[in-house]
Amino acid sequence: MDNQFIFKYSWETLPKKWVKKMERSEHGNRFDTNTDYLFQLLCFLKFHTYTRVQVLIDICGVDYPSRKRRFEVVYNLLSTRYNSRIRVQISADEVTRISPVVSLFPSAGRWEREVWDMFGVSSINHPDLRRIPTDYGFEGHPLRKDLPLSGYVEVRYDDPEKRVVSEPIEMTQEFRYFDFASPWEQRSDG
Repeated sequence: MDNQFIFKYSWETLPKKWVKKMERSEHGNRFDTNTDYLFQLLCFLKFHTYTRVQVLIDICGVDYPSRKRRFEVVYNLLSTRYNSRIRVQISADEVTRISPVVSLFPSAGRWEREVWDMFGVSSINHPDLRRIPTDYGFEGHPLRKDLPLSGYVEVRYDDPEKRVVSEPIEMTQEFRYFDFASPWEQRSDG
């Protein structure tokens, strides 16, 4: 069985309300679904005879600030039995909460925590939703495009106090110096 068969079979078998859009390529199949049907679709893909997805490779997020539902959450799946990759995508906004899939794929716990930590997309009743890569005192979500490049606080080691100190960042315009001269142009000094 190849990607084309899995694509065609899924298209004929799945309820139409579960899938908004399907695309097939030589590298795998892509399913766009609604947050309401994410868990059902992943159950189908894992347990159905002709898909048998055993591995959740990862869950990642993408931020599109110009969209109404600005976040894409992407589930990359692998069927080792049929050597097929499947990508399931959902769209969410700041208040939409997605269904956790830890009961289907135990490795999803860490990936869902990372999507929440980096983008702010949370899961409903997640068993362990806490920060992973960022500090517990960190404000915001670092991979969102609306987070300032400098962040909100500065973390530095204070030698006299012999400890790490967090301070709010203050950036005032009067101390910035902009040199608009091009280093590639010749200057005549005289």
